[in-house]
Amino acid sequence: VQLQASGGGLVQAGGSLRLSCAASGRTFSRYTMGWFRQAPGKERAFVAAIRWSGGSTYYADSPKGRFTISRDNAKDTVNLQMNSLKPEDTAVYYCAADPSYYGPDPNEYDYWGQGTLVTVSS
Repeated sequence: VQLQASGGGLVQAGGSLRLSCAASGRTFSRYTMGWFRQAPGKERAFVAAIRWSGGSTYYADSPKGRFTISRDNAKDTVNLQMNSLKPEDTAVYYCAADPSYYGPDPNEYDYWGQGTLVTVSS
């Protein structure tokens, strides 16, 4: 599976961004998809995950209620709608995929995109 993340940019605090991750290669619809982020000087952190069916989602505490993960298996894409952004959301955001794991551990995901930078100004 090849993953290509896009949609990052510069936004003011309180604003919104929508990240997208396009997948190609294998049967995308059968993979769990996740979003992670890495701020400068920090480890990669879990943001959200969605099961292959789209029927179950899982969020880290920080973005819960502000971010929404969704997927379109017909288009082989997964999205992350980010609202009410805060300066502490500034990071490089990565999408990831795994054929079986569903959870927050980045070490369990087999496939990664290249990352897209989100900068939230105060």
